[in-house]
Amino acid sequence: MSSKTRSAPPRAMAMLESLRGLGYSAGAALADIIDNSISAGATEVRLDFAWEGTQSRITILDDGHGMSDAELESAMRLGDKNPLDARSAQDLGRFGMGLKTASFSQCRRLTVATVKDGAMSCLRWDLDELAADPDGGWLLFEGPAKGSMPFISSLRGRKAGTLVLWETMDRIVTNGYVSEDFHDLIDAVESHLAMVFHRLLQGSKPKLRLLINGRAVAPWDPFMSGHPAKPWSSPVAHHATAYGTVAVQAHVLPHRDKLTGKEFEDNAGPSGWTAQQGFYVYRNERLLVAGGWLGLGNSRAWNREEAHRLARIRLDIPNTADADWKIDVRKSTARPPVSLRPWLTSLAENTRDRARRVFAYRGTPAPAKGNVPIEQAWRVDRVKAGMRYRIDEAHPSVAAVLESAGTLAPLIRSMLRVIEETVPVQRIWLDTAEHKETPRTGFEGEPSAAVIEVASVLFDDLIERKGLSIDEARRSMLRTEPFQKYQALIAKLGDKK
Repeated sequence: MSSKTRSAPPRAMAMLESLRGLGYSAGAALADIIDNSISAGATEVRLDFAWEGTQSRITILDDGHGMSDAELESAMRLGDKNPLDARSAQDLGRFGMGLKTASFSQCRRLTVATVKDGAMSCLRWDLDELAADPDGGWLLFEGPAKGSMPFISSLRGRKAGTLVLWETMDRIVTNGYVSEDFHDLIDAVESHLAMVFHRLLQGSKPKLRLLINGRAVAPWDPFMSGHPAKPWSSPVAHHATAYGTVAVQAHVLPHRDKLTGKEFEDNAGPSGWTAQQGFYVYRNERLLVAGGWLGLGNSRAWNREEAHRLARIRLDIPNTADADWKIDVRKSTARPPVSLRPWLTSLAENTRDRARRVFAYRGTPAPAKGNVPIEQAWRVDRVKAGMRYRIDEAHPSVAAVLESAGTLAPLIRSMLRVIEETVPVQRIWLDTAEHKETPRTGFEGEPSAAVIEVASVLFDDLIERKGLSIDEARRSMLRTEPFQKYQALIAKLGDKK
């Protein structure tokens, strides 16, 4: 006996308006459109942002192989492809929804024009026209809207390619939105795309060229590949699974002291150093997840912490892994399968530990030449109640004062003790957490003259009181914190010229 059934198709307007709330940012939505271009074999994608108030628009033009009329209709239909179907190894899609959901999240009118073998087709979704006839069903309109023909004219004369046009961008151009906001949007989109597609954009022969309003997008490499100050990168590790091979490589980035101001700013990433730490999950060299610890941890999931901000881990998964890794429609979240969590946790623990040691560089500076330890001004005493920070009286600057103090030595030691007991540890941590930056120390940002002024006093003491030669005094200075970082300046001490 067969069960009775009923056909219950979704109402077009209700469904389309619901799909607008999937939570895309403009950058993520445009990245989804570019994914389709890449899957279509494009090597160049041009994005053009045109500000005209509420009539503003964005076009995305690629040089891919284009679509026939039937293929375009399929691409414009919601849910036309089953996400469980096998895909090309290079296909960046999965759900067959990205073009529509990404576009509807930003605009009410989506027009797609395409050329294949010299034949052009054009279809559009127009939510305002559908709203005017709520019982009209799932209606695709042929051709651009009235007055929009000039916006797809860049396809003319091409034998292949596709153009996506966003109009009526009510989720972008809201009340009070002005041209400056639009320009800020362009900058934010550029930063996002530079990160998401950096592996396709980089190299002497990049696989993809992206242009925004005619300007090429430069790749942003989260791992600072090839930087001479980078302290550590692991070998690439592979793990075979039923859905293919997962590859992982861990990286620890240089301490701020090893970077110029511009390098530090450029490599912070769109969200800043602390937010950008963690795993970077890629599929076909396209970034899906930028930072975070994927819910991994021991007793509880790790958070993004200042001490681990230099840790970044590249993780590559095949496009057959979407279901196991729980990749969402927006391609913005991922969760590793249970079978891989112990392996990834162990790798991340090692990386976090290394990153923390590099981050604490000022507390444990690298040895000088010849592996000679650096004389540090502060030492850490570990007691039952925790840790205490003490001024090291053996530091040459401190020792020089105490040895020359005579009857003032007890008073000076009392002063040092007051300094030790009033180090604003909690305030330092609070300021670091709130501003996402470590306090400046070690003459950072000070002019050379200021460093020389302080160093000269210690240098003269080494020569006059301790009887060292100029070369011996210089070598001693280079073994003393923080002067070990100023080799060129120390080399000038004692130079009569």
